[in-house]
Amino acid sequence: MKSTTNLSINPGETLSNPDKMHMMSFSFAKFKILVLSIVLGATISTGSMYGQGCVAIRPMVCGAGGHTNQLGLLTKGEWQASGTYQYFHSFRHFRGDIEEHERIENGTQVENLSHSVDLSLTTALTNRVSLTLNIPYLYYDRSSLYEHYGNSINSNPDQLRFHTKSSGIGDTRITGSYWLFNPEKESLNGNISAGLGLKIPTGNENVQGDFHKLSDSGMDSIVTKPVDQSIQLGDGGWGFSVEVQGFWKLFNKGWGYFNGFYLFNPASVNKTLTRGTLDGANPIIAYHSVADQFAASLGLNYGIWPEAGLSISLGGRIEGVPSHDVIGDSNGYRRPGYVVAMEPGLSYMYRHFNLNFNMPIALYRNRTKSVYDLSDPTGNRHGDAAFADVLYRVSLVYRFGGNFEQGSIPVLN
Repeated sequence: MKSTTNLSINPGETLSNPDKMHMMSFSFAKFKILVLSIVLGATISTGSMYGQGCVAIRPMVCGAGGHTNQLGLLTKGEWQASGTYQYFHSFRHFRGDIEEHERIENGTQVENLSHSVDLSLTTALTNRVSLTLNIPYLYYDRSSLYEHYGNSINSNPDQLRFHTKSSGIGDTRITGSYWLFNPEKESLNGNISAGLGLKIPTGNENVQGDFHKLSDSGMDSIVTKPVDQSIQLGDGGWGFSVEVQGFWKLFNKGWGYFNGFYLFNPASVNKTLTRGTLDGANPIIAYHSVADQFAASLGLNYGIWPEAGLSISLGGRIEGVPSHDVIGDSNGYRRPGYVVAMEPGLSYMYRHFNLNFNMPIALYRNRTKSVYDLSDPTGNRHGDAAFADVLYRVSLVYRFGGNFEQGSIPVLN
């Protein structure tokens, strides 16, 4: 789904069994759960929250395992560090769930290239309580016709496309998580974690860019104004998140997983002007909206070669930005919408390290109506947004400290 929101106004719119010597100090049954949860967590990454287009979905999801949703059962004093890289290219325009194929055919599609690296560090305060810090670094490249000379032949005879960019730290999050069931019980075949997080607006929500304008005499000039909301580094508002995630043994070598995430953004708008000026701007969308966002996934992980620490996963996920926030007003310019994706994954674990690859593939995309769209008395107004086909994500997790020891890969049966 297109996970980065464009809030600028597009003329095309209407306004993410070993030996005992290799066991931990706690039971092997618990060790199996711990390892399996690492594998599951990495393969079920809530796909930064994973942005996939012009719908402003920032790269953030369940914090308990970092950007990759690790479900690691850390024991007191243990640490886990992870780095997750993800990439997507959004270019398919949707209005509702109808794709506007003519945008690509006419060459007027908006294209966003998104690169992000999410760094996270988790520490276990107890065997059931952990604290995670997430810091994303973002790089965006956006190209279009309409933001510069325009989409039409009259305004842009050569159909020239120009780029705007942004890069830097995104919004930081601190999340506390709690395992609902005692991890030390040997009979435990799974667990559920509940979390509460704080989002700190460390990302710049008012990145400026150079936009090309063509005069009637054919002279090029540059106008500096805010880049589109989809490539802004932050949303400018404090927020808080709630999340739940878990795993459970279903059959030999097969484990089910689920997770859910909701980010509450109580602020209505930030100080970034959608058009770069208030002149002629509709009050509802004069400024960028500070929008809620959500994600959820459900799937199955299977150990295809447990002795070597290799497993695969397949699940479904949904993520998006709602038209209306749960708390506070929902004014400002936003491109609400959601994506339903199929998410295959591959995970390899060796001693302290866990390497994961996930590839959410969009199956259904819907650019829903915003508050501004819904204010149209005729009911005809419905803005569009560009979505990606697929998102690529690679994560590397390192576990250290406390009672964690190097050893052979356990059999995950």
